Amino acid sequence: MIAADLLEKYGASKKFYEKTATVFEEGKLPTHYYQIVSGEIKMNNYNDDGREFIQGIFYKEQSFGEPPLFLNQKYPASAVAVEESQILCLPRSNFMKLLEENPAISIKIIENLAQRLYYKSVMAAEMSTQEPEHRVLKLIDHGIAYFNFKKDANGYLINFTRQQIGDLTGLRVETVIRTIKTLEKKGVLKIINRKVYR
Repeated sequence: MIAADLLEKYGASKKFYEKTATVFEEGKLPTHYYQIVSGEIKMNNYNDDGREFIQGIFYKEQSFGEPPLFLNQKYPASAVAVEESQILCLPRSNFMKLLEENPAISIKIIENLAQRLYYKSVMAAEMSTQEPEHRVLKLIDHGIAYFNFKKDANGYLINFTRQQIGDLTGLRVETVIRTIKTLEKKGVLKIINRKVYR
């Protein structure tokens, strides 16, 4: 999103996170802007029954956790490394200075936040009114459009686990598995070597 050399010019440092390591915790005040160099990060929280809900999954060159950073409000979710990840961390004051001095970057950040807000609005409507097949396809199509899923001879490889699809759509993993099989029978999805393609 923001060029790594520009972030480093403003004082960003690279940090390495092991798989399952916490980048920041729900309920804490934000201190940094975070952008992924490599790896994968999820923002999540848990309900009273201990069931995980994934707010979002972020990949290489994507940033995460900005809304609380701008508002100086506590994080509504935790950020956790899904796999080994390297992240550029820029202190909040330096990030604000970077935006003030680089208006084109500010516009990019606004567009990125608007896209996420749009996605959340669409998915909130889906989760409250739509059947599982519709929810799963909406998430997959969003992933193809915005997460740069790779395309090969089989189609787009859906880079979500069944559990992640469930956590992102509010469905139980068993429902996700049944839904994917139904969509495969209908010819909408393909399952090749246990991987899902669209």
